[in-house]
This record gives sequence, structure tokens and C-alpha cells, in this order.
Amino acid sequence: MVNYIIRRLLLFPLILFGVTLLIFGMLSLLSPYERLSLYLPDRPEHGSIDNLIELYGLNDPIPVQYARWMLGDDYLGLYPEGITSPNPSRGVLRGDLGFSFRGHQPVGQAILQYLPATLELTIWAIVPLLFIGIQLGVWSAVNHNKPVDHILRVFSITGWSFPTYVFGLMVLMIFYAKLDWFPAGRLSEWATRVVLDTTAFTQYTKMNTFDALLNGRFDIFIDSLRHLILPVITLSYLWWAQILRVTRSSMLEALRQDYVTTARAKGLSERVVINRHVRRNALIPVATISGLVVIGLMSGVVITETVFNYRGLGWFFADAALHLDVISVLGFTLFYATLVVLGNLVADITYAFLDPRVRYS
Repeated sequence: MVNYIIRRLLLFPLILFGVTLLIFGMLSLLSPYERLSLYLPDRPEHGSIDNLIELYGLNDPIPVQYARWMLGDDYLGLYPEGITSPNPSRGVLRGDLGFSFRGHQPVGQAILQYLPATLELTIWAIVPLLFIGIQLGVWSAVNHNKPVDHILRVFSITGWSFPTYVFGLMVLMIFYAKLDWFPAGRLSEWATRVVLDTTAFTQYTKMNTFDALLNGRFDIFIDSLRHLILPVITLSYLWWAQILRVTRSSMLEALRQDYVTTARAKGLSERVVINRHVRRNALIPVATISGLVVIGLMSGVVITETVFNYRGLGWFFADAALHLDVISVLGFTLFYATLVVLGNLVADITYAFLDPRVRYS
């Protein structure tokens, strides 16, 4: 077990190194004038652009530029004696992802600003998404070719084929425009004023539902929860379909194995066979897709957040892309790629707990 985990952990920095090479490869496709925006929060005057490009070494060889991008200017001591940069880059390894013109702040700060909203949406969506999706898949497999199985298969196929923006717009039209039950956005105007009032409300986590409970403001909690219901329904239904299909296929394969026949021959009840023997072995591929679902939610579900005007990471990424804020898009891409690598690492380690055979591979 320990050796397996150590091997996976040793691969982690190598994979991240490859990710940074890919991201920098995309960055190097930009002209020096476009890459200059990595360092400057304000657009320079036209006459000073060439001097700044020379100062930041944007015409240097690619390996030198990569080292500067990763480690920062001050760390490498690239400036001649007596010359300092007006805005030195601290490097990606120290969290400097460049400056976002659309967000009017460094990209790293923008990610931290919008991350709590996406994290809050993830927390509220992940529990029903995983548990209900897995349970529906188990029911479908256990009742193979019975009416319940057929109904759940139609349910999953419909959800799998539904474009996110179509389903999101449908629930928005029905529950917001027609019935006026659940609003879009993150908070109502009156609740936003309360949350932004530092004398009346303390933002401990910047996640409105949890901060509302910590402040004893149940009216804010209910308002924030009403705004979360529609995006949570959208995410849950569309991801339920995928998790249901994977769980069902994995369960059906596990039910055909010899150890299941042996367990039944020993006189074990069907409930014990399903829960103790079949389900655990069937969860290995489900763990993979579940890890990617969590990472996808944490990185910001772009279409869902855009449809519901829910200002999280996905909304920020879409807004930056629409306004051609290339630096923000690249910074978000690097952040998302890091999360994907972490998610796969966690999934690999989870395998060792779900299936002892993996520990010796």
C-alpha cells in the first residue's frame, strides 16, 4: 500500500511539469506584445512597449522565458544592476499567473475570489449527485431487464443526450420565468446588501449558505439556498445519467463473476451479496468518474454558471474568454489542469483501498 502511494506521489510533480510545458507552449504562440500583459496591470503607452518587451525579455530564447515564467524575474536576477521591473513577475510556482484585464486584478486573486461560489455549488451538488446516481445504477443492475431497469435506462439516456444549456434554460424558464419559485444569480438584491455590509455580516468562508448559518441569518440562508436549487438540479440530473450508466455497467459485470455465484451458493442473502461483494468491486470505475465529476465541479461548470448567472469560476472563465482576456483563460486552464491531475491522483490512491489487487501493480 505505502509503496503504491509513494510511486503515485512521485509521478505527480512530473505530470505537473508536463502540464506547465503544454500551457507555456500555448502561451508562446502569443506575440511579445500580447505576452506583455502578463506583467502589466495597466496598458502601457505605445512608445514604451518595445522597451518593456526588452526589459521583460520577451524576445529571449524560449527556455529562458519558461524559466522566468515558472520562477519569476527577481528570483533569477535577470535585471542588470540598478534596473528593476515596475511589476516583476513572481513566477507560477509562487502563484503569479499574470494580470486579468477583465477582472482588474491578478488572475490568482480572481480565482480565489470566485472559487468560494463554485465550491459552495459543488458541496450542495455532490452529495445528491453521487449517492443518488450510484444508488440508481445499483437498482438498475439488480433489476436487470425489469420495468425499473427500463425506466432508469430511459432516464439516463435522456439526461446523457440533453445539452446542458438546453436543460438549464428549460428549468430556468419553468421554475423562474413561469412559476417564479427559484431565482437566478447567487443572492437577491436585499441579501446582497446585507452580505456586503461588514458591520452586519461577517464573511467567514465567502460561501453564502454557510456564512449565513455562522452569522445566525436564516433569512440569508434560505435566500441563498433558493438560488442554488436550479443549478444543483441541472448538474445533478445531467451527471446522474453518466454515473448511473457507469455504475449499472460495472454492477452487471460484477454480478456475472464466479465469486458472486459462490457467495449465493453459501446461502448468503441477496442483500449481503449485493452490498458486501458486488457493490465494492463495482465501485472502482465509478471512483474514476466520481473523482473527475468533483474536479469538474470545483473548477467551475462553465455552461451551468453562465446560464444561471451564478458568478463562480466557470462564469469568470466564460466572461474572460468572451472579452479575449487570454491571460485569464491560460491561468484558469493551468488551475484546472492542476485540479485534474490531483483528482486522478486521489482516484489512483482510492483504488488501493477499494481493490487490494491494485496495491501490487
